[in-house]
Formats: sequence, structure tokens, C-alpha cells
Amino acid sequence: MEEFMKWYEAVYPELYRVAYYYMRNQQEAEDAVQDAVLIAYEKRHQLKDKEKFRSWMMTILVNRCKRRMKKWFRKEEDITELSLVEERNLVQEEDFAMNSAVKQVFFQLEEEERLIVGLSLFGGYKGEEIAEITGKNHSTVRSRYRRALQKMKKELEV
Repeated sequence: MEEFMKWYEAVYPELYRVAYYYMRNQQEAEDAVQDAVLIAYEKRHQLKDKEKFRSWMMTILVNRCKRRMKKWFRKEEDITELSLVEERNLVQEEDFAMNSAVKQVFFQLEEEERLIVGLSLFGGYKGEEIAEITGKNHSTVRSRYRRALQKMKKELEV
């Protein structure tokens, strides 16, 4: 357990950051990370290569986020309503207009594009690692990443 906790503490900031940008809600992000950690702890014996703990945890987290998002859509809740508190907190930041525009454009991306861009920019993952996490071909991840950034750039230039 001690070893698992050490690994977890090392990746927690990344896990939370990716979950927050994926879920767009602080509480949901925290819950998704907590769910992922519980699942990982229960299945820790399945991890054969301890060097891959980081990507293994991220894969579990992404799956938990997807599952939570499906529940939201089944309940027909408006996801934008869930993050009103976070949006109000952003008003205090100096670069609110730019942050808001970038966030808005980021969340207009398709789910897969958001995941790839989020893992790369916020999680610091390389293309090969993202391919492993998402189960996609490395060249597919690269091209979707480039296309997503081009979409964002185009929207921000308008």
C-alpha cells in the first residue's frame, strides 16, 4: 500500500488537471480521480510494469471520466450549469477574457480531440503515450492533435 501511495502522490496533480479539463467541474474531477484511484488500487496486481503506472492510471481516469460524462447525458443535465461556480471564480483572474476564449474553444472540440489536446498540454504526455492511453495509432493521435490545434487557432483568430 505504501508503494502505491507514493506513486499516486507523484501523479495526483496530473490526474486532477486532466480530469478537471475533461469534466469542466471541480467536484466531478475530484470524484473521477477518486474513482480511478480506487479502481487502480483494487487492480494494482494487474500492473506488470511499474514504470507504466502513470499511463496506466491515466487510462483508468479517462475511462472513468467518459463513464461519468455518459451518465450526465443520460440524465439530460446541462453540463454548462455544473461549472457556474468555477466560472465565477475565473472573474478574478487578470487574463479572464483570453482564458475564457481559450476554454470556450477547447470545450468546442470533439471529445476525442479534447482528450488528446488535454493529455498533451495539461498532462505533458507525448504522442506515443497518448496513443497507448487512448488505444489509437500514434499517427492518428498526431494528426488529430494537429487538426484540433488548427481548429482552436482558427476560432481564436476570428
